[in-house]
Amino acid sequence: MERFTGGRVPMLAAAGVGAAGLAVTGLGFAVDTRRAFFGYLFAFAYWVGLAVASLVLLGTWHASKARWPVVLRRMLETMAGTLPLFAVLFIPLLAGASHLYLWMDPHPVLPEKDLKKLEHKRTFLNLPFWAVRSAVYFGVWIAASELLLRWSRKQDETGELKLTKWQRWLGAGALPVVGLAMSFASLDWLMSLEPLFISTVYGLYWFAGAFVGVVALLTLATTLARGPNLYGELVNDSHRASLGKFLLAFSVFWAYMAYSQFFLIWIADLPHEVPWYILRARGAWEPVALFIVNVRFTVPFLVLLSRPFKRHRRTLTVMAVWLLVGHVVDTWWLVIPVVSPGEVRVHWADISAWLGVGGAAVAFTLWRLRGHATVPVRDPYLHESLGYDK
Repeated sequence: MERFTGGRVPMLAAAGVGAAGLAVTGLGFAVDTRRAFFGYLFAFAYWVGLAVASLVLLGTWHASKARWPVVLRRMLETMAGTLPLFAVLFIPLLAGASHLYLWMDPHPVLPEKDLKKLEHKRTFLNLPFWAVRSAVYFGVWIAASELLLRWSRKQDETGELKLTKWQRWLGAGALPVVGLAMSFASLDWLMSLEPLFISTVYGLYWFAGAFVGVVALLTLATTLARGPNLYGELVNDSHRASLGKFLLAFSVFWAYMAYSQFFLIWIADLPHEVPWYILRARGAWEPVALFIVNVRFTVPFLVLLSRPFKRHRRTLTVMAVWLLVGHVVDTWWLVIPVVSPGEVRVHWADISAWLGVGGAAVAFTLWRLRGHATVPVRDPYLHESLGYDK
């Protein structure tokens, strides 16, 4: 397969959408500062979660020495390769942290007992340490993703078998560190929006949602990647069926994490934990919570149990889009109730930020893909992947 030289029009279109979205969001920082920053955090959390989850999935495939997904791997490598962009897009959150996080306020309006609890957390929750931790997260993610992408591309040129071993070693070795960084990032960026709330399952909940999202995104990208020198032409029904199995399995895993967190908080009935669910599952936000459960679990579970549906390209594509929409609403539900507790209202900054960050990420992905083959053309197991039938 020759190098991919197309995609210029969609890349420029995505870049245009991204630039316009980020510009409008920047205007929101001046017009409705606090609400715009929450919209930006929602968008950033959604897209960076997909990028890090793609690195986790890539590492999992390397660690398990899986051969069937080799034809899909280059797209996943390039999706993980957007992480340097997200390090840049994190700068507005660093600059606007005081508008997002209660623990940034030196004199927050809280009951006396809550003030004491918050003071005990300030050793961990302070801007310098928070920023350093965030830099460490991005350092870990970028180092792993860049090496895996670089070695894979180098193998296209040299065909060296040792590069497959290096990728497998790094993929397996980096998984625990990448996973821990993702878990701690969710605590720092999302859970600390409500600093008195404690959940040992929160990181796994965010990871599970993002993991379903990245499998859905890979499925959608595979459907769209059809044409000369595009890997979608080489994907067969068995590859699609395996992607469908991943969607089914991790939709169930997401539901298990969601239930585990809810059950543990409900049975403990602690005053610093229960308000998190009262805010999101009662009153105006209750229909949103029910919508998320049905979109992220009930419907995918019923549809993806069917083997023919998992192998059918159009059905699987519809389910991929469905699950991506569910992940959007789920991420929005995690962030926005903090700034809009009694009203479910989509702010224009939510839309502009989501389009801005997403457009930039898509354009960056296509830019990094151009000039390279869309499959690892000299991977020793590519032939076996192309003949995958199960």
